[in-house]
Amino acid sequence: MSVNRRHFNQLLLLGGASFALPGLSFAAEGTPVQGGTLNWAYYPDPTSLIAINTSSGTGQAIGPKVNEGLLDFAYDLTPKPLLATEWSISDDGLRYTFKLREGVKWHDGKDFTSEDVAFTIFRLKEAHPRGRITYQNVTAVETPDPHTAIIVLSKPAPYLITALSSSESPIVPKHVYETFKPAEQPKLEQTIGTGPFVLKEWVPGSHLIFDRNPNYWDAPRPYLDRIVLHVILDPAARSAALETGEIDIGANPVPLADIERLKANPALVVDTNTYAYSGPQQQLFFNYENEILTKRDVRLAIAHAIDLQKLVDIALYGYAQVSPSPISTALPKWYDPSIKAREPDPKLAEKLLDDAGHPRGADGTRFKLRLAYNAFLPASYADFIKQSLAVVGIDAEILKLDLSTFLKTVYTDRAWDLVVESLSNTFDPTLGVQRAYWSKNFKIGLVFSNASHYANPEVDQILEAAAIEPDETKRRELWYKFQHIIHDDVVSVDLVAAGAQIVANKKVRDFAPGAQGINNSFAQIWLAPNA
Repeated sequence: MSVNRRHFNQLLLLGGASFALPGLSFAAEGTPVQGGTLNWAYYPDPTSLIAINTSSGTGQAIGPKVNEGLLDFAYDLTPKPLLATEWSISDDGLRYTFKLREGVKWHDGKDFTSEDVAFTIFRLKEAHPRGRITYQNVTAVETPDPHTAIIVLSKPAPYLITALSSSESPIVPKHVYETFKPAEQPKLEQTIGTGPFVLKEWVPGSHLIFDRNPNYWDAPRPYLDRIVLHVILDPAARSAALETGEIDIGANPVPLADIERLKANPALVVDTNTYAYSGPQQQLFFNYENEILTKRDVRLAIAHAIDLQKLVDIALYGYAQVSPSPISTALPKWYDPSIKAREPDPKLAEKLLDDAGHPRGADGTRFKLRLAYNAFLPASYADFIKQSLAVVGIDAEILKLDLSTFLKTVYTDRAWDLVVESLSNTFDPTLGVQRAYWSKNFKIGLVFSNASHYANPEVDQILEAAAIEPDETKRRELWYKFQHIIHDDVVSVDLVAAGAQIVANKKVRDFAPGAQGINNSFAQIWLAPNA
């Protein structure tokens, strides 16, 4: 059972809509059965597990099994109770009051309280790439009693309530996390949450084991006894493991060339929905510390050298949409449809490069650039761009890096010139887009942020105004103005919105019950017998 490619493209354009398609496995089917082990294929090898100081895919996918947010979200982003049972927002948008669930324990047996919420909000504000923006106007978190937390703002944050999920704003135990620096991730014994699973074993390069939390507040959940996350770096091996039944589920687990074959397998479910929390967007960023790339004509030449529709059709097998603006086409509320992809024009690109003072040398090459790409992305992105740039005389050396080395190379060492990034727009551009263009979000070592070291006071002003504007129409006008500035100055080459594919054995039920898709707690997953 599957969503076909044409239907996928329609869903991607709708981006963020509520989907309840008949027959898909996120609809409840039957009565949940207790017990069993879920074998989960994962890549790349995770280096960070909790999304308290990272917006990496590993933290968003793995962390919610251990650490929960204040709220959960339905497919249409309607908030639902989680660690908070009630909430209200003051008329001026400056006070968010949460009544917290009573009787909840951390995995080490200590009580969950409002002090943990207060600590977490300020840790996110300090250390999380998006949290630095989400919580930038938080001045205090009042804790009048152990089960009440009040977030106090100096200015409105119209997106804040939707940022309180487990994958975006996981609540962590103050008594554990205050013992180490904000930039550090917890060690195995410190990976403590309120969630449905307890991390028991972590062997880097091999596996993680999560056991059922016997004291979980939402009994009889979780239904599973155990989750085993298998680190499988070879995509062909992931395909084989799914087909043989050794693996039960995976996100983006197989080469795109294999998707059609797996759709025909009666033992598997292929889900290509775009979930509201994802906001997919893949972009090519320039390192402005390279003098060549400070020239607009050079950046424009690179844009004209890349045929975005061929990138979709050839490199991505049609599983994407051309997305030519810094805001993804998957966010139709904010995306400006008047912004079009630049026409592929190698001759114009050659002229622009000549005029910029970079003629071809004796070997036909104009200059060399180091091209990095996010380890979550297939290598086909970099291969396609390298070939496209070679046509106009630019020699792009592909840097093939594992995730941890990629993050260090791009965000700490800055030893790159071009990078293909996958920075989710999430559900709102203030959270997902601002971080890549806001000058104040450039900081050595801060991952998934302003990698380009781009600085434009006018853009900063627009971004900061959009972040606090409560009127949706005025806010849209600000985002439209932002998109035109970025596009006209070729600050980035905005490539595609490539959604995800979840492949699961048909026995796995309720694997994506809301807006976070597979990045949920797995508390509701159950294994159907004889499926």
